[in-house]
Amino acid sequence: MSDVPETEKSLFAAPPQAEQERMVEAILFASTDPVTVAELSARMPHGSDPAEALVLLRRRYEGRGVRVVKVDDAWAIRTAPDLGFLMQKETVETRKLSRAAIETLAIIAYHQPATRAEIEEIRGVAVSRGTVDQLLELEWIRFGRRRMTPGRPVTYVVTQSFLDHFGLESARDLPGLKELRAAGLLDNRPLPGASPVLDDEGEEQIGQSEMFED
Repeated sequence: MSDVPETEKSLFAAPPQAEQERMVEAILFASTDPVTVAELSARMPHGSDPAEALVLLRRRYEGRGVRVVKVDDAWAIRTAPDLGFLMQKETVETRKLSRAAIETLAIIAYHQPATRAEIEEIRGVAVSRGTVDQLLELEWIRFGRRRMTPGRPVTYVVTQSFLDHFGLESARDLPGLKELRAAGLLDNRPLPGASPVLDDEGEEQIGQSEMFED
């Protein structure tokens, strides 16, 4: 038998699962940025299982006005996609981008990590410093690793904030060429270095297997 008194055991016992769900829910509601499982674990009592609590919490929010979503390797509570129109006005006012910025952002998202020279090759025009600075200030792109090529050019990749804003779990969830062209983000020219790939429905996709290699 253990020599540890029952009162001391209770101090180190993990909270009931329902209470862990409440803790995770409170942390996500109070956080403006997505929170990782490691961060949740560091805040919760010893022995807690935030990963399991997230699974149960996500299930409980299905069909509600907000839902628990995964953003890259973190978690957040966000508005349900079908209610996004309620936030449309604020989105347009705070995230208004020039066409050059939208095209640059789309190229980085699909070709990451992408250098300035690669962006300019695809767009066919020079990329102004102001365009890149705007995307950096919005925290939708960040600097990636330098290329091991002459000059060691810096690369750009999309951020967790970008994925969060557009409701994407990862960059692999980006739409295909058809949707981008319908939205006016790309014209009908083939993208240099990107061989067409067809999805299960025969729709042309960007060669993601090549573009997302480390």
